[in-house]
Amino acid sequence: MSEPRTRVAVVYGGRSGEHAVSRQSAASILTHLDRDRHQVVPVLIDRDGGWWIEEDGPDPAATGARAATEDVWRAPGPAPALGMTEALRRLRDVDVVFPALHGPFGEDGTIQSMLALYGIPFVGNGVLASAVGMDKEHTKTMLASAGIPVAPGLVLRPGQRPRPEDLAPLGLPLFVKPARAGSSLGVSRVDDLAQLPAALATARESDGKVLVEGAVPGREIDVGVLQRADGTLEVSPPLEIRVAEDQRFFDYEAKYDGSVGTVFDVPATLDASTAERLDRLAVAVFEALDCAGLLRVDVFLRADGELVVNEVNTFPGFTSASQYPLMWRAAGLSYSELLTAMVDTALARRTPVAAAAAGA
Repeated sequence: MSEPRTRVAVVYGGRSGEHAVSRQSAASILTHLDRDRHQVVPVLIDRDGGWWIEEDGPDPAATGARAATEDVWRAPGPAPALGMTEALRRLRDVDVVFPALHGPFGEDGTIQSMLALYGIPFVGNGVLASAVGMDKEHTKTMLASAGIPVAPGLVLRPGQRPRPEDLAPLGLPLFVKPARAGSSLGVSRVDDLAQLPAALATARESDGKVLVEGAVPGREIDVGVLQRADGTLEVSPPLEIRVAEDQRFFDYEAKYDGSVGTVFDVPATLDASTAERLDRLAVAVFEALDCAGLLRVDVFLRADGELVVNEVNTFPGFTSASQYPLMWRAAGLSYSELLTAMVDTALARRTPVAAAAAGA
């Protein structure tokens, strides 16, 4: 007799500005989850916060290219959307939730706290790591307190304007970014201080709290951390991001517009000493933020060899062409095997208290 399949609810969409990106990630996840091992339940959160649960997700082999469109498995039908409470009640029947959500209301600890409250196991980071990882100010504070180098910068809260004496040590160019957003939404490069007011306004369209950071000249390197079911941590081969000559930085278009010409060089060409230091740094970041399941760490490699953490991503992009799956593919781990490892780790972390809360 074959083993029963694990019921995996893939939650995607959401109310953030990264709704479309989440749908792209979910399309790839739904396509590559091993259907011999997993029974998949697609769950859409629409832009208004309504929940739509497809109790029996279709076989991706029968739907082909539909997985690559924004109509990931289903569009809301004539029945009304579920409220959050009813949706979470229904999700107590699944074995594990895979929250394929990006940005606020999903990647920031919001859904993680609700799932924890209902005793529902889920893939990836917990409430604290998700919340801290989403807030660039607090990420940098925690990493700096652990002795991990981070890019210099200053925080502007709603209504605050930078003082010249605070900007002077940062030099030019500057990078202005929302403190709590991803996918480079609202990020601007400032080469002249006359551009700063417009850059601040753009960032504040996504978040009232803004970071102004000084540039860190060097190579842009990503590395992934994967936690196995037994708790051991593995570090992926490094990936170097090389943008087209006419791109000023790795912005939203460079990430998601295939015509822009961004190149991911994986494994990145690094000397053995630098590669070892990068591995140790990635694990140190994972542990400093109290992460679980997975993490992507974005690093600048300066000409003098110093490694400086730029950002972290507690749930990075998950299309088949995204950095995190690509790095693990270079390590010999297929997309399907990566997803299975993440689900297995989530199930292994299920505590007796959580099992009781879920009614198990």
